[in-house]
Amino acid sequence: MNTILDFLGKITWWQWIIIGIVIIAIRDIFFNKKHIITKNFPVVGHFRYMLESIGPELRQYIVANNREELPFDRIQRGWIYASAKNQNNYEGFGTDRDFYKNNYIFINNAMTPYKMAPNHPNVKDPYFLPCAKVMGLHHKRRRPYRPASVINVSAMSFGSLSARAIASLNKGVKLANAYHNTGEGGISFYHKNGGDLVLQIGTGYFGVRDDEGNFSMEKLIQLVEDTPMLKAIEIKLSQGAKPGKGGVLPASKITQEIAKIRNVPMGKDVISPPYHNAFEGIDEMIDFIEDIAEKTGLPVGIKAAIGKTEQWEELAGKMKKTNRGPDYISIDGGEGGTGAAPPSFADHVAVPWTYGFQKIYKIFKNHDLSNQIVFIGSGKLGFPSQAAMAFSMGADVINVAREAMMSIGCIQAQSCHTNTCPTGIATQNKWLQRGINVDNKAVRTNMYFKNFRKELIEITHACGYEHPCEFTMDDVNVNLSDQDFTKTLADSYGYHKVKVPFEGVRALQKCQYLGGNYKRKDSEKSFEKDEVRY
Repeated sequence: MNTILDFLGKITWWQWIIIGIVIIAIRDIFFNKKHIITKNFPVVGHFRYMLESIGPELRQYIVANNREELPFDRIQRGWIYASAKNQNNYEGFGTDRDFYKNNYIFINNAMTPYKMAPNHPNVKDPYFLPCAKVMGLHHKRRRPYRPASVINVSAMSFGSLSARAIASLNKGVKLANAYHNTGEGGISFYHKNGGDLVLQIGTGYFGVRDDEGNFSMEKLIQLVEDTPMLKAIEIKLSQGAKPGKGGVLPASKITQEIAKIRNVPMGKDVISPPYHNAFEGIDEMIDFIEDIAEKTGLPVGIKAAIGKTEQWEELAGKMKKTNRGPDYISIDGGEGGTGAAPPSFADHVAVPWTYGFQKIYKIFKNHDLSNQIVFIGSGKLGFPSQAAMAFSMGADVINVAREAMMSIGCIQAQSCHTNTCPTGIATQNKWLQRGINVDNKAVRTNMYFKNFRKELIEITHACGYEHPCEFTMDDVNVNLSDQDFTKTLADSYGYHKVKVPFEGVRALQKCQYLGGNYKRKDSEKSFEKDEVRY
C-alpha cells in the first residue's frame, strides 16, 4: 500500500491531467453508446456540450447586442437592475430604439403637463400610486380591497421559486405597499413577512386540498382566518406560458416543506391537471366564485390567458343578468413565461397580452360591466411605457413576474425548469440559494416598484393627467409600417375604454379599503412577530 501511495505521490499535476484525458478518451471510444459527437471526437467533443450549456450566458454578454436578446434585452434588464439598486436608470445620447419598427408605441404628451398642488400626496410621496378601483365593492363583499400599488408581484409559487426568493419578494412588497400573488403552490412560511397576499387557487388546489386532491372549503376558510394579510383570492383558469395545459413540479424540486404545504407525497412529480374538478362550465364557476366570496368575505377573481372568446361572452352575459361573478379579471399574455412549458405551448398557444386584453375588455364593455371589474394585466408589462399603454387600453393594475425576479437578481439564465438556477431564485438547491441576502433583495424589490411607480407618475403627468386610470385609447399611438404611418390604440383595436370614476389621488389616499401598510402604523408589532428571520 505504501508503495502505491509513494508512486501516486510522485505523479505531477500535468501527469494527472494527461491520465484524466486518457480515461475520458477510453470512455468515449469504447463505452460511449449515446452521443455521436463525443464518440467521433473523443475529449474535444465535450467542449461542444459545455458551450451549449452556457449558451444563454454567452449570448447575453458576448454575442447579442443591447436590443436583440429575448425575452428581455440587455437595456430592459439594465433598467430593472438599476431601478432595483436605486441607481441612475437614465440613458444618454438619445434612444437606440428603432422608431419605425412595427408595433412601436408612442405616448402622446400634452402641451402643458399636469401641475401638482403644494399639498398633493405625490409631492410628499412621489411613489404613492394606488389602484383607482376597489376589488369587491360592487358585489358588496365583506372585505373589499383597494391595492395600494398599481404594480404588484404576479403568481409564482413556492416550489417553483426558492424560499429565500419568496421571502425577499414578500418583504419587498411590504416595503413597497404592493401585494404578492402566491401562485398556485399555497401560502408558505416565507409568504408571511407582512406583505399583502393574493391567494391563487389552481387546478391542483395546493394548500386548500384534501388528502384525495379535491378542493376543501374548510381548509380555505381556516387559511383565511390564519392569514390576516390575505386580501383577495384568484382562481387560475390558465396561464400565459402554458394555457390549457397542467403544470408539473418535478420531484427533484419537492422538499418535505413543500410537500407539507401542498399536501402532496414526496418523491413523485406533482401534476396539476389542465382543468378544474371543483366546477364545470360557466354557471358552476360563478357559483364556485360566489361560494368562496360568501364564506371568506374576500374579493374573488379569475386569471386566464386568452384564445377563444365564446365562453367569455357567456360569462359576461350571465354576470350582467345575475349581478354575480368575479370581482376582478387577470389577463395573462401568451408571452408570459415563469412557468416551464413545452415550446409548442409557450410559442403558439394563446395570443399576446395586447390582443387578448382588447378582446376581453370589449366583451365586458359591451355588457356595461367595465367599471364593476378590476382588470389586471400580466405579460411583459413591467416597464412604465408598457404600463401606460396597458392603462390606456383599460387595465387597472399591472402584475409582474420575471421583472420581479430580475429585481432580486435573476440573470435570465433560462434554467428555471432544471432546479439549477445559478442565482438561487428558481431552485430548491440550498447551496445555490445561500447567495440570496433576503433583506438586501427585499430593498431591491421595494426600489424597483417605487421607481417604476415614480416614472409612471411622471409619464402620466407629462400627458396632462393625475393618475394613469385617466389615460385613454387616444393617448397612445402604434406604428403600423415603416412609412411614418401610425394609429391610435382606439383606431387599431376598435374601442374606447370606459372612463374610470376618479376623484383625485387624495381621495384614494383616504380610502378605508386601501391596502399596503399606509394605515397600519399601530399594528406594526403584530407583523414583526410573524416575520421570517434569516
